[in-house]
Amino acid sequence: MARDLAIETEHVGRIYRHRSRRKKEPPRTALDDVSLAVEPGELFGLLGPNGAGKTTLIKILTTLLLPSSGVARVSGFDVARQAHDVRRRINMVSGGETSGYGLLTVRENLWMFAQFYGLSSKVANQRIVELLEVVKLSDRIHTKSSELSTGLRQKMNVVRGFLTDPEVLFLDEPTLGLDVGAAHDVRDFIRQWMRNHPERTLLLTTHYMAEADDLCDRVAIINAGRVLACDTPSRLKLRIQQHPRFSLELTQLSEADLGWLGALPGVRGISHKPGDQRTVVDLTLSEEEVLGPLIASLHTRGVALLTLAKREPTLEEVFVAIVGSRMDEVENAGAAVGT
Repeated sequence: MARDLAIETEHVGRIYRHRSRRKKEPPRTALDDVSLAVEPGELFGLLGPNGAGKTTLIKILTTLLLPSSGVARVSGFDVARQAHDVRRRINMVSGGETSGYGLLTVRENLWMFAQFYGLSSKVANQRIVELLEVVKLSDRIHTKSSELSTGLRQKMNVVRGFLTDPEVLFLDEPTLGLDVGAAHDVRDFIRQWMRNHPERTLLLTTHYMAEADDLCDRVAIINAGRVLACDTPSRLKLRIQQHPRFSLELTQLSEADLGWLGALPGVRGISHKPGDQRTVVDLTLSEEEVLGPLIASLHTRGVALLTLAKREPTLEEVFVAIVGSRMDEVENAGAAVGT
């Protein structure tokens, strides 16, 4: 394997065996033959439902777990044989964690963590001020962490991860449980940090489709411990888009108009959302060239086109096409069998 990759795994597996001799349950496979290669400077996403193996893989890459099989390296160092070298170059943030000491202020907590990594007080305090400003937490710098809301405490945890300027940063569900505003701030911070540090690498795990689509350069879809697909979000969408789709906002259509529109040559599918004085129609066409004659036909019929937008598949649709069911269905099925 090349040593210039930020993260690399070859046929990594992880099996959990029950310790109790009374239990006759078979071993549980958390990871099954996972091979990935992440380039330096890449924001790489692991997208999958709860229980898919995302957190297990991150724990292996951050030296918290040993793989049962295969090899994993971070910054060229083997996570099993060179764990100390790996730890010097990484940091990790998990969503929903309650790290920090409640009696210490935000600044004191962050300063303490900076000392664990050997940062000087001058550098640590400078970075703390800068990073808290970015995540809109400057006004809480002297607030005890026990007095912070869940969202604000998670912002502090995110700052802790970036504080040490790691070569490779692992974010495990960083927006889990956050409200819309706090999650937006965290994603903005991630984007800005990657722009300012193009040589750094970030691995993000999430089961939020929009988050992966919005942030990641490439995404690996993982389910039941196996990587089922890996590519850029746009290329993953192209894999399942057999026909072009468009959304048209039109003046209000009658049922007869909708029937006529659906029967036009080249229209393979139609759905609509009626509204006040307008109708939004989603069309699947045999090819893009059908769109021009279709719009001309609408004009001839006296139907005005208000807006037009090309639609691409969502990552949710990609997931369904690859896995065979929606993300929430997979999670519910896993919960039903106790995974």
